[in-house]
Amino acid sequence: MKEAINFGYLPAEFSDPKTAGIVIVPVAYDGTSTWMKGADKGPAAIIEASANMELYDIETDSEVFKKGIFTEDAIGGEISVAEMMENVRRIVQDYLARDRFTIVVGGEHSVSIGSVKAHADRFANLSVLQLDAHADLREEYNGSKYNHACVMARIKEICPIVQVGVRSMDSSEKERMDKSRVFFAENLQTDTDWIEKVISTLSQDVYITVDLDVLDPAIMPSTGTPEPGGLLWYDVLKMLKAVSGRKRIVGFDVVELCPDERNKAPDFLAAKLIYKLLSYTFGDRNG
Repeated sequence: MKEAINFGYLPAEFSDPKTAGIVIVPVAYDGTSTWMKGADKGPAAIIEASANMELYDIETDSEVFKKGIFTEDAIGGEISVAEMMENVRRIVQDYLARDRFTIVVGGEHSVSIGSVKAHADRFANLSVLQLDAHADLREEYNGSKYNHACVMARIKEICPIVQVGVRSMDSSEKERMDKSRVFFAENLQTDTDWIEKVISTLSQDVYITVDLDVLDPAIMPSTGTPEPGGLLWYDVLKMLKAVSGRKRIVGFDVVELCPDERNKAPDFLAAKLIYKLLSYTFGDRNG
């Protein structure tokens, strides 16, 4: 097995910070998780697994790594959630100002807030597409407004959100939910037009936040709060490809991997998902 030094185990030619068009920002933070801990180890596990990917994407007939993918040093350590969010916002904002397509790799879901803030400052007509098993719309949880259970409540204060795959929530979240912009997992089984409906609710510029627990635990058991009844691999890819073909994806994050040393498949899935979404964004804009 290769030991990754950057996302994709890329040579210097394609991972140079001065020339790379894409930047990976790992955020090794797990400060607000409430059940299974370990999301702070997610970025390193994803980067390690990415060393074993094939870098040619069959579906889009593309090699997106040739745009250059630079992997930034990880944000993390013993810091407050507020400090972490500000660090993420500042770093992402800096790369966006230099026209770098920026991806945040978590870490638990609170890492997304700073990234969304930076993108909303850059793109006036932004909406956020959330793929998640949980609504994450609590006003506060465990005494914090920035707990991972509150992340979409905070993001909703920044820009409009569309939620896909939700199958677990507290009754208090109903009043904060725009039901015309929520696509519950159980309804996706019978609604053959759900992807078109999702696209119709999004603005032209879209930021995507992927909590890996949107996927069924059968293929993604390594999350902090796994929920049965999730989406499968091709469900997610079909939607992401459709969104990329009709909207402009301006950034994204992938969060909540809690790696298990006994099962590397979820780590590889997360790495592959990042690369697939990059391939859709840059290799198949009209697909």
